[in-house]
Amino acid sequence: MSSHKRTGSRGRALKVTALASVAALALSACSGENPASRGWLPGNRDTTSNTAEITDLWVNSWIAALIVGLITWALMLWCMIAYRRRKGETGYPRQIAYNVPLEIMYTIVPLVMVGVLFFYTNEVQRSIDEPYEDPNLVIDVRGKQWAWDFNYNYEGEERYFAGVQAELDGEEGVRETLPTLYLPVDEPVTFELNARDVIHSFWIPAFLQKRDMVPGRTNEIHLTPQELGSFDGKCAELCGEYHSEMLFNVEVVTDEEFRDYLQTLPEGQLGDEYDRNPNLHENVAGTEGDD
Repeated sequence: MSSHKRTGSRGRALKVTALASVAALALSACSGENPASRGWLPGNRDTTSNTAEITDLWVNSWIAALIVGLITWALMLWCMIAYRRRKGETGYPRQIAYNVPLEIMYTIVPLVMVGVLFFYTNEVQRSIDEPYEDPNLVIDVRGKQWAWDFNYNYEGEERYFAGVQAELDGEEGVRETLPTLYLPVDEPVTFELNARDVIHSFWIPAFLQKRDMVPGRTNEIHLTPQELGSFDGKCAELCGEYHSEMLFNVEVVTDEEFRDYLQTLPEGQLGDEYDRNPNLHENVAGTEGDD
């Protein structure tokens, strides 16, 4: 077989492979395995009280970036065509060392763009981080190597659920053995995020929010689940050998189902006494008070 035929066959094979890859990507984006998946968009707008705002910020930021990119590419193309070397010309075109109006524009336009993006990002961040006033449900989430503890404080009744540790063998965790976080639908929730040992990160991808869990410091997330269903949770901060197995389940259920679930839990709380350094919170609080 000639080299030309071999090259042609290889080219057709590459085209078929590329088309198959594109088709697989498109089909995976439309698959129903993830209930929060909407193709290229970052989730369902109604999953929580915050997802609509986060989605709008994400989409509009990409639209702005695309517009800037198109203008930049058009200007680059125009420069390449308008200032190309013509037939019969030799040497370099006339060089311009300074152009003050153009340089001022190059400075002002990026500053305006960054300022606008910062403004809208700050507005959304302040909105979704606004604390609830006296929420009925406060969940103290404790991340640890490599599992989770969930302390429920519902209408003033403290209860706890000790995290179930999956078998740590480097394999993907079995869903049935993972800790499960239960949330009542349409009920405002405040998550108090704490770490028992090293830095972790609390992340429920479908909720479009995550936040670090720093030893000795309590961070918070405020949201209202608005969609019944099962979701995946995970640690988003590399925290040791079995970080990839630090997973948990999320079940958003009706208020009645949530109350029934709480009745199965013992009263009490898994608190600081189970931290690797039980006095860490006290030490940090004392240091901050001295400042």
